[in-house]
Amino acid sequence: MGEEMRNKQIVLSNYVKGSLRESNMSLKESTISSEIPNGAVLVKNLYLSCDPYLIGRMKNIEGYFAGPFKLGYPISGYGVSKVLNSSHTDYKKGDLIWGITGWEEYTLIKDLTGVFKINDTDVPLSYYTGLLGMAGMTAYVGFFELCSPKKGETVFISAASGAVGQLVGQFAKLTGCYVVGSAGSKEKVDLLKNKFGFDEAFNYKEEQDYNAALKRYFPDGIDIYFENVGGKLLEAVLDNMRLHGRIAVCGMISQYELEQPEGVHNLFNLISKRIRMEGFIVFDYYHLYPKFLEMVLPLIKEDKITYVEDVAEGLESAPSALVGLFSGRNVGKQVVVVARE
Repeated sequence: MGEEMRNKQIVLSNYVKGSLRESNMSLKESTISSEIPNGAVLVKNLYLSCDPYLIGRMKNIEGYFAGPFKLGYPISGYGVSKVLNSSHTDYKKGDLIWGITGWEEYTLIKDLTGVFKINDTDVPLSYYTGLLGMAGMTAYVGFFELCSPKKGETVFISAASGAVGQLVGQFAKLTGCYVVGSAGSKEKVDLLKNKFGFDEAFNYKEEQDYNAALKRYFPDGIDIYFENVGGKLLEAVLDNMRLHGRIAVCGMISQYELEQPEGVHNLFNLISKRIRMEGFIVFDYYHLYPKFLEMVLPLIKEDKITYVEDVAEGLESAPSALVGLFSGRNVGKQVVVVARE
């Protein structure tokens, strides 16, 4: 018989209607057995990733790319974990992994599809919740695989100081592009220009007219748009795209809390300007993860890429950290520390 361990969990208390609130989640104490079924691993969770897409799973809606969470059960998302016990041939006690895990102290993972072993520990482990995990892969796939950038092209990134946007900007600069980002505070705009090396950046909250703002920074138009926001900003971008422009649709955070999402009224631009606009889900591209690591690990070690994290301490801080994403409270990648080892 395995020993029973106390296990704190963040569970979904009620489905989200409109805006996400901390009261949609609650902290609960349960127990978990160290005895595991064949082909599974028991892990201790070290770091959890707060990601905007989770709100879709916290709403009881049809048609989302991932099913809704069950009421009273732990939320799950990307995280970094340490294997405590394994009955799977590919994993042993002490291995570090990243992938989907529970918002709890310990998780029994039965399906290891999309779980990756961490072999390089010369970088901060928390990076595997972002830069070397899902966010990094999202930036890589959306920018390089979907947008096929060329040196000298113009690139615009919305929500540019977030987990994905900060990396897209740096990838674009390394490719030799002209890069502009939008963010929601002076602090974030300064970060984009002074830390991440963007050519220009602006605070979208201070702009009365997005169309005029984009014309100011892109007098000759935009070749590539990395879309994280949606709504009125997407409309303005479509009016400012160049012929044969490319748009990678990663997210639309401005729409996630609306009961009735805003429409986009100028889609004819896609035809007249021959724009290619493509949405994507990163897990369709995880077969490229080794290729991504081959490119990005040397860049980190040579200090050619930098990464900013917003760290919340303790599992109990996770609900507040997740809610903060939707008001832009975080600066950089939002990470929750469950345990440091």
